[in-house]
Amino acid sequence: MSTKEHKAHAPKSLILAILTVSSTRSLADDKSGNWIKKRAKKKHKVVFHKVIPDNNDIIADTIRTVIQEHGPHVILATGGTGISHSDVTIEAIRPMFTKELTAFGPLFAQLSYEQVDSAAILSRATAGVIGQTLVFCIPGSLKACKLACKQLIFPELGHLVKHVQQA
Repeated sequence: MSTKEHKAHAPKSLILAILTVSSTRSLADDKSGNWIKKRAKKKHKVVFHKVIPDNNDIIADTIRTVIQEHGPHVILATGGTGISHSDVTIEAIRPMFTKELTAFGPLFAQLSYEQVDSAAILSRATAGVIGQTLVFCIPGSLKACKLACKQLIFPELGHLVKHVQQA
């Protein structure tokens, strides 16, 4: 089956969760998370949106709890993907992946490079599957979230979920 055929038979409306990792933001000033939520709600149901601190255990526990309690098709985690000591989102989530979408990070880096030149080297992004849930880890800046969501994530969500749900 071609990609076009796969997309045609993919679910159109999904259940999403948004997790913002930041020790400085609150839900009220979470520009990136709120933008993702507003954009996602045009087609999908958002069942969870929370801001949590940059802490390995809290991030991992929250991911597990969200999957158990809300059963989303997709979790979009934004923030905590930089290179400072406190940026631990990827380190907390990647070990939980049963499969990793290894092309996501390099594709995001290429798109970032086209926008911000060599500063793209500071950006880290990854994606994978935990159980039956797709999880994307993207930078916290609004510009990076828009880039990742518009160019890579939202165009493929239904297609990706279709594959994850296949037995």
